[in-house]
Amino acid sequence: MRHIPLLLLCLLLQACTQTQESFGETLQLAVMGPDDVTISDEKIQVLPYASMYLRVNEGPRIFVVLGYNEQGEQKWVTQDQAMLVTQHGRVVRTYGLTDNLQQVNNISQDPLANALQIVDGASWTRTLSWTEHGQLRQGTAISRFSRDKDTVLELAGVNVACRVYHEVVTLDALGKSWENTFWIDTTTGLVRQSKQMLSADDFSVDITLLKPAKS
Repeated sequence: MRHIPLLLLCLLLQACTQTQESFGETLQLAVMGPDDVTISDEKIQVLPYASMYLRVNEGPRIFVVLGYNEQGEQKWVTQDQAMLVTQHGRVVRTYGLTDNLQQVNNISQDPLANALQIVDGASWTRTLSWTEHGQLRQGTAISRFSRDKDTVLELAGVNVACRVYHEVVTLDALGKSWENTFWIDTTTGLVRQSKQMLSADDFSVDITLLKPAKS
């Protein structure tokens, strides 16, 4: 595994200053390559920005810091200008990837918006639009949630008790279905880890939230 040099982290700490609604200039950090990136717990705690590990389509794990936190959305920007937008821990849009998730509607009804209130069998219907090989696709997705055994994750040196929920998503019109998994902090209700499929195509995203954004 590759590690971020301390000098690089020091330079990043000087890159921009935080404001109440955003971080001013977007701090863009992603280390690309054939190997997974690992950042020490101490360096994660020193960085004054929300951060996460991100893996797209089974590629290498990269380390990304939050660019903007505004209007309930978190915008995570990589060094090569790709962006993932999350809301309630769910990826709702992407930019700059080979194919992209373009829109998810009815976000206000997403059970993840009140994650500690999710019950077995909770459902959610929304419309998705995305691209497959450059072609626009869309469909109506229906989700059903089921709870698994609680667990404890070690995140940046901190043990975080989590509820685990599986979300089975179906797109009946296309004959597609898949499963997402969310690890939800039992204290804050934040999604601290997730495995998400973003569309009916093979479009997977794994996220580990190492340091949440300040509210």
